Amino acid sequence: MAESIKTRLMRWGFNFFPAYRRTGARFTYIAGDLCEIRIRLPLNWKTRNYVGTIFGGSMYSAVDPVYMVMLINLLGPDYIVWDKAATIHFRKPGRTTLYARFTLDQRDLEAIREQLEHEPKIERIFRADLTDRQGTVHATVDKTIHIRCKADARR
Repeated sequence: MAESIKTRLMRWGFNFFPAYRRTGARFTYIAGDLCEIRIRLPLNWKTRNYVGTIFGGSMYSAVDPVYMVMLINLLGPDYIVWDKAATIHFRKPGRTTLYARFTLDQRDLEAIREQLEHEPKIERIFRADLTDRQGTVHATVDKTIHIRCKADARR
């Protein structure tokens, strides 16, 4: 799905937001329905560590907000969504530009809503891989996201 005007403005907003801008990463695509987001993390003077590869903190911070923002927008105002925990597994040093693709589909959202009908809160783990152009995984980030219904929505 192509970017909409709304998601294009959202992408520009993220890329100029100081906290995200300082990660060195950039949002390159946000689908019009917000079910897919892509980012790019180049190896440059802002992201390079002491040994000349991409700094692990840049890798993590590049993917940190994405799933939470997607879920907040896709689930809507009746839900509370927070990052709860994360782990990062470094597989290979990042010596070139890295990319990540985040996807959620309607089945994921329906499963979350259905589970919340029976439980007051849930935690879901979402995975993001940072890969090079050839598809080699350099780091894997598992994000634990806390989701619950707002009290007003349960009535």
